[in-house]
Amino acid sequence: MEKHHVTMFRPYPFTAGQKIRIEDGPRKGDWEVTEVSERKVKLRCPVSHRVFDWNRFCYVVEEREDEQWPQHDE
Repeated sequence: MEKHHVTMFRPYPFTAGQKIRIEDGPRKGDWEVTEVSERKVKLRCPVSHRVFDWNRFCYVVEEREDEQWPQHDE
């Protein structure tokens, strides 16, 4: 059997209260996770306080300690 390089993805197990930063795409920015279900994640913008209910979509790239959150444009 031939072997191949395969990239594996797994949905991220969000938890309410989590502070996250999405670095690319239409949801780019800082968010707080307010609610999680099997299919949906509800995110709140810490600046505008708007809340969005989206299908679960994120995958972990890395985790960092001592990061400023939310980020402010300089």
